[in-house]
Amino acid sequence: MITRKLLLSFSLFLFAACIKKKETDTYPSLPGYDLTNPVMIHLKTNLDEISGINYYPKDTSIFAVDDEEGVLYKIYIRKQVQVKKWKFSGEADYEDILLYDSTFYALQSNGHVKAFTFLSKDSLQSSGFSISLQGDNEFETLYYDPSPKKIIVLCKNCASDSSKSTSAYAFDPGNHTFSDTPFFTINTDDIAEEIGVDKIKFSPSAAAVHPLTKDVYIISSVNKLLVIANHSGKIKDVYELDPRLFKQPEGITFTPAGDLIVSNEAADLGAPNILIFKYKPFLHDKG
Repeated sequence: MITRKLLLSFSLFLFAACIKKKETDTYPSLPGYDLTNPVMIHLKTNLDEISGINYYPKDTSIFAVDDEEGVLYKIYIRKQVQVKKWKFSGEADYEDILLYDSTFYALQSNGHVKAFTFLSKDSLQSSGFSISLQGDNEFETLYYDPSPKKIIVLCKNCASDSSKSTSAYAFDPGNHTFSDTPFFTINTDDIAEEIGVDKIKFSPSAAAVHPLTKDVYIISSVNKLLVIANHSGKIKDVYELDPRLFKQPEGITFTPAGDLIVSNEAADLGAPNILIFKYKPFLHDKG
């Protein structure tokens, strides 16, 4: 007969085994990066919901937006972190930011893009552009792709997409128009196959083009995934991210040298932060 003491001991053994596995879980390495060893920059609570980010090489800083506020932040990534800010709009659900050819492009969750340029320190000129799609649509991602010379916005949840597709639309910064049809469509079955599951709901939260490989790096915060694709949305590789480090990744950008920068919202798990991963081109182990 199994005694109560024996059952208790067995239960404690199983619990300890589960804890040990959780603490020792490993995640695949991204070619060129050690995803276990970032430089971490802690941010203050006014950036709890830091969303899109864009690296600015002229003074080693990062431009950022925060959900629900029309405020542009400039974060100097030095030993003593310094933050400046400018109001560019009223309250709105801003999800991403991009600086291209002296103009900022801020993406709202409904697909509206606000373009603004600073005329002086205290004044700016702005205009807005909307994507024409039927139904309810949600966006969190925009990035500039130098190959087609277009700004790309990625659906997070668009009415026209099926459970097996995620669409991207192109915005031309020259004539300020959106494409009427998808620029490309990501097949989410390819993502599911890469990580060994039957199906997946892919919800992009940020993307950027690698300056050296020219691949598109897409983060899905909900799934804790980093997806690498070509310019046409064809999946090349998928990496699962450690949720202990990537607690809520909502922004991604690169330095010209290829260093990877990811921003995490606070997500009720401490302060928001920025993770910087140095690019080491001879580091190619995925296992």
